[in-house]
Amino acid sequence: MASYDSEEEELDYSTDPRWADVTPLPQDDGENPLAQIAYAPEYTLAMSYLRAIMAANEHSSRVIHLTSDIIRMNAAHYTVWGYRFKTLMFLDRSNSFEDKSTGWSWSWREELEWVGSIAKRYEKNYQIWHHRQLIIDHLDDATGERAVTEGMFELDSKNYHVWTYRQWLVQRFNLFDEEELATTARLLEEDVRNNSAWNHRYFIVFGKPGTDSATEVLEREIEFAKEAILKAPQNPSPWSYLKAVLRKGKIELTTLKPFCEGFSPVLSPDEIKSSHALDILSEIYDQTGDAAKAEKALELLASKFDPVRKNYWRYRRRLLGSQALPTTSGTPIVQAAA
Repeated sequence: MASYDSEEEELDYSTDPRWADVTPLPQDDGENPLAQIAYAPEYTLAMSYLRAIMAANEHSSRVIHLTSDIIRMNAAHYTVWGYRFKTLMFLDRSNSFEDKSTGWSWSWREELEWVGSIAKRYEKNYQIWHHRQLIIDHLDDATGERAVTEGMFELDSKNYHVWTYRQWLVQRFNLFDEEELATTARLLEEDVRNNSAWNHRYFIVFGKPGTDSATEVLEREIEFAKEAILKAPQNPSPWSYLKAVLRKGKIELTTLKPFCEGFSPVLSPDEIKSSHALDILSEIYDQTGDAAKAEKALELLASKFDPVRKNYWRYRRRLLGSQALPTTSGTPIVQAAA
């Protein structure tokens, strides 16, 4: 690879002979712009050259260099990412990933390595993972990609963009397997409050088209959630997961009564260890016709255990006996990430 492809190198396109044939196009903000953005001079210059390149519809090795430089300064510029991918596809189709005249060379794998380095610098950037998705989809090869995401989870185990990419990998390459299930179990062992991992586990277990809710799978997931609840009774994620599994298996909520009463004996407020269990018990008591206990559970939530949402809990009290609970109760539904 030619030395000028180093993303760390400070560049001045106006004095670089390799860009002498390009007339930069400055940004046109119109006359007397009301809120003109004060870009850094080097960024303004690089974008002026990119506009000229895009106007000429040029797809060459120097476009990869130029977009690398701009992305280093502004990794959120989706137009730059889009033009870079378009250029990579052109170079691939024309067998131009090597330029013997300059010694420049590139490959899809080198691109993935470069993208990985950018991802570690800009962890919360969506465009990076969309670009990676386009590449892997084109290559039709997910080898090593799960390891890449797990490396990112070591930096932030709740990174939404990485989880979204991981879910796409599962769907694209049919990775609904034991390795994926084991990954969620490991991440939840490390942090039982990782709602992203709970989310992904539900997707792995129930998200594959045509998946049957086999009894043994439902029992396994119910026990998995209960064990997590025992570790952190006030953590809403496993309670949400537990309710979602029951809904998926069309299992009556009343089956949770003994388990929930172990955390929230409604007649002994001082012994209550989980407001989430108390919430579920209010539904169970309502379903079984024990109005007094249902009312007391909701009043305890309103007055003692979750007073911030007292209006919501008292609204729930008014619904008792109507079987008309709102679609979103005090415990959110676990769903797959978008």
